[in-house]
This record gives sequence, C-alpha cells and structure tokens, in this order.
Amino acid sequence: MIRIRKAQDRGQADFGWLKSQHTFSFASYYDPQHMGVSSLRVINDDRVAPGAGFETHGHKDMEIISYVISGTIAHKDSFGNIKTLPAGEFQLMSAGKGIYHSEYNASDTEPLHFLQIWIQPDTLGIDAGYQQQAFAQTAALTAVVTPTGEHGTLKVQQDATLYRLQLTPNEQVQLPTQDMSRQLYVQLVEGTLKVNDVELTPGDGAHITAEQAVLFSANQDPVTALVFDLA
Repeated sequence: MIRIRKAQDRGQADFGWLKSQHTFSFASYYDPQHMGVSSLRVINDDRVAPGAGFETHGHKDMEIISYVISGTIAHKDSFGNIKTLPAGEFQLMSAGKGIYHSEYNASDTEPLHFLQIWIQPDTLGIDAGYQQQAFAQTAALTAVVTPTGEHGTLKVQQDATLYRLQLTPNEQVQLPTQDMSRQLYVQLVEGTLKVNDVELTPGDGAHITAEQAVLFSANQDPVTALVFDLA
C-alpha cells in the first residue's frame, strides 16, 4: 500500500524570515491523521531568509537530522561545535540528555532551503552528540544514516535507515523490502518520481507498507529523494 502526502496538503507556517511546510503535526500545526510514521516524527521543509535563523534553543531525547537542499547552515551548539553545513551534506545531532544550539542562514544575500527531520530514539538519556558528513554518489541508493554507523554512515539511536536516492533521467532502481512489517517513507526533493505505479512531484511524500518490493523510476529529469526504512 502506498499513501501519498501531497506537498500542498502539508501544514504551513510563515514568519516572514521563515517559511515552513510540515509533513507531520508540529508546533501550532496539529493534524491527528499525520502524527508521524513509526519513529519518524518530523519532516519540516524550511526556507530561511538571508542572514536569519533559529536563535539558541534546547532539545532533549531526539535524533535531529538536517539535509541542505540549497544554501548553507551556520551551526553552533553548547558542546562547542561551530560548523557550516553546505548544500548536499547531512548533519545528525543526538540531543540525548540535552543540548542547546542555534541554526542560521550563513549567507546575507542568498536564501537557505533545508529539510529538518526528527526521529525518536529507542533509548532516552544518552549522551548528546554531533555528526556531519558529505556522501559521494556511488549508487542510486546511498545509505547515509544507519543504526550501526557502518561504512562511514551517521549513527542514529534507532532501528532506522535513511537512504539518499539519486536517479539520472529514465533510470530505475529497486529496493527490496523483505520484512513486510517494516515501513518506508519517501520524501521527494527534486524531479518527478514513480514509486511502483504512483507518481510523486517535488515536496510530495509517500508512506509505503506491505509491499514486497519497491521500484523507483525517474522520467526525463534527474531525481533526488530521501527514503526512510523504519521498524
């Protein structure tokens, strides 16, 4: 079964400096039909004006992933990490026992566009941590976040794997789902993507359950998407 979450149906927030679209209930946007998928709790599609950003604030017991689509994030946290996160890179901040951080658009002239993702950890009260990595494309599906941190991936405190899907025009790739109890969630970033026989356009999401195999197909444009494999 494939259930589509259309881009235009997401929750909306507009603060002037920040325009955000919420796939799942978040802050003042509440929809009991869209509270998350398994441990995946938040996918926010954020656009931040030049020079603006999120002032210092705290998190606890959450695995927070950022993926920059365009622009650069300037990150600073209470553990002394001062980082920049450019387009195409992934950041994973384990809030654990507690961490404070700020996130700003590093440019005074160009907008920032990124996805903010929250995954609920399987263990509370762990030590907070910070990871950041760029991943070369060696295949259509690249694992970027795993429970073990194997092969240089970012390690998440949950039975969840995040893949970056990148397809060239007219390319196809199949992701077998051998364990029918697992769930997939696809968030399309760029291009037009067919998931089996269902078509997604940019910003759309797809919740996939009870499918023996999933075929991803691009049309005449390149495709970038994030694919979550969840317990």
